[in-house]
Amino acid sequence: MDALSKCILFDSLANEEILSLMDGINYSVKCYKNQDVVAIEGDDCDNLSIILSGDIEIHKPFSSGKIVTISHFTAGNVFAESLVFSDKKEYPATVMSTSDSCVMNIPRSELIQVLSRNPRVLENFAGVLSRRIHMLNDRITSLSLDSTRKKIVNILLLEYGRQKSKYLLLPYSRKKMAELLNIPRPSLSRELMRMREDELIDFYKNRIKILDLKNLEEELK
Repeated sequence: MDALSKCILFDSLANEEILSLMDGINYSVKCYKNQDVVAIEGDDCDNLSIILSGDIEIHKPFSSGKIVTISHFTAGNVFAESLVFSDKKEYPATVMSTSDSCVMNIPRSELIQVLSRNPRVLENFAGVLSRRIHMLNDRITSLSLDSTRKKIVNILLLEYGRQKSKYLLLPYSRKKMAELLNIPRPSLSRELMRMREDELIDFYKNRIKILDLKNLEEELK
């Protein structure tokens, strides 16, 4: 119950309302160890998955052997929301558990019942889909930028917009940040050092302070 109350699908609902919604719903819960595969690209998908605990990542492997991290999700988030009502019900990428985790799976037919029982849950589900579209657009923009600095600046400005503060706490490690930006980790570290020398930012581990927002924004022009 504690895990479900933190799920974005049930945002603004009381525990009693969530219990009522889930009454009679046929769901399953699976737990995974760190680095376990949750689903492989091409696997069939007919469930909405809710992360009850732990961390889940979406990886896109390429024939060259390179793997790009598409998304990183923590407890309370959902995944496969765009697949469950799609005609093509195949995972377009590989889903990995990057810590010990537990995932609730709700079949499509059961999800329809949940969504129809409460307009607020339906609105939350639509919000999840909308945010995913924006997230993918942000990823495409980041990957299309032509320099390491621009990629870093772009992701920092996105976090600044989300956190509404010049003191940023990044929700991932330096290694994960490099994977998300699709750049080598040494290149990321060198460019962060240069940005510190240019007095654009200061940082310690995954905490970054924006020192000069105006000139940081100019870097993308």
